Parts: sequence; structure tokens; C-alpha cells
Amino acid sequence: MSERELSRRQYLTTVGGTAVTLSVAGCSGGGDDSAQTITAGTAPSFPPFEMKQDGEIVGFDIDLLEAVVEQTDYEFDGWEEYEFDSLTPALVNENIDVIAAGMTINEDRDETIDFSDPYYSSDQAIVVRTDGSFSPGSLSDLADRPVGAQKGTTGEGVVQDELIGDEITEDQYNAYDNYVLAIQDLQNGNVDAVVIDVPVAETLTADRPVESAFVYETGEQFGFGVRDGDEARQTALNEGLSTVRESGTYEDLAQTWFGE
Repeated sequence: MSERELSRRQYLTTVGGTAVTLSVAGCSGGGDDSAQTITAGTAPSFPPFEMKQDGEIVGFDIDLLEAVVEQTDYEFDGWEEYEFDSLTPALVNENIDVIAAGMTINEDRDETIDFSDPYYSSDQAIVVRTDGSFSPGSLSDLADRPVGAQKGTTGEGVVQDELIGDEITEDQYNAYDNYVLAIQDLQNGNVDAVVIDVPVAETLTADRPVESAFVYETGEQFGFGVRDGDEARQTALNEGLSTVRESGTYEDLAQTWFGE
């Protein structure tokens, strides 16, 4: 069994009692576009894409980006940790060169940064307490209920675009720095539902008293973020991603982290 797979299995059995601590990284020197290096940024509270296990950052995005960079002329220069909504400023400010954090490609982000080709597709799950009486089947069922999501994510976008003003008030929305905190608040009864990416929901519900009530289809696609105009790294990542897919490495990583 690989070290990554062992970490994943350990995570799935211990995450319910594990405290997650994030630190904001300082300048990594990743902004020199002439250097043949890649410093990556992530937000390790998005299992199974990225999380902390025994002090180490592990996850699908972690393994995938490192495998992709190995197929390029760039040297991988390590990981920096941020809260999710701090990743784009870190990239723009040249503290990192690439974002690998389950980040959805959308028009708003594309105005500020560029993306690699998509590497994963997802929808949003609406997660509720297993032992509760609340069992929504559509977004309209969330009317007048306190709802949570992670800041800067597609889940937050669904809340803001589809719920606030129509189904819930601004005060009924709780925004969190990461989804672990959101799920903890759900368990504690402070919110009645959390909007979260499907594969992350599947991981977090595996050993917690929460469940996915229904899936809201968004058809979002994840990509690696690069600085606007950094065509060299963007092209290198796309070529590396293509090689990783053709070699079967992508399928192996998906099996390890998602069981698919």
C-alpha cells in the first residue's frame, strides 16, 4: 500500500476526531516567472482533495499536481498553506505559482487568473444531520433555514445566487473559512444544511452523523490556477496533465482517493 493510500485510509478513520489547523504562509519567492520552478498553494481542509494528516498535506490534488509537474521541465518547489479565499491574492501577489485546491473554473475568477485544462467535474451536495427531522429534497426546502458554506466556493455561490433574497435572509447564511468548521457547526445544530462539493461531502459524511440529502447539479469543473498571462506554466501543466491521463496515473490516483 502506498504512503498516500495509507494516509487516506488513516484519515477516513480519524477525521471525525481530528482538529484541523491552517496557517497563512508568507512569501515563497514563487513569483519569478523566469525560474523553472513551481511553488503551489492549497487550502488543506477539502478532503479528499487536500487535507492535513499527521502534519503532512495529502490528497488527490496534492498527488495529481506533483505527478503533473514531474512530466514538465519545471522543478516542484513545495506547498504553501492558505485559507481558500486567500489563494487567489497569493497567486496574484506572486507568493505562489499554482493553485491546486479544488478550484472551480468560472468567469469571475477567469477575470483575475488563468486556469489549466479541467481535471475534475463536480456538483453540489446539500448535507444535513443524520439524526435530524429535516430532509430537504430541493433548494426551495431550505427556505427560512440557517445554511452554511465555505467562503469563496461554488457552494457559497449557490447560496448567494439561489437562496439569499428568495429563500433565506442574509442573516441566515453562515460563511466559514473551511468546510470542517461548517460541518462541525452543522453537527452542533447551528445550521440546518451545508452546501458542499459532492466528493468532499462523501468523505466528510463517511464517519460523521451527517448525510447528503440531495445533489444540486452545477456541472462545475476544477482547474489548476496560474497567474494571468503565465502561458509557460499553463502550457506545461496542460501537457503534463495530458501525459498523466494517457499513462493511467490519473485513474490510479482517482481510485486511491475516490475509490473510482
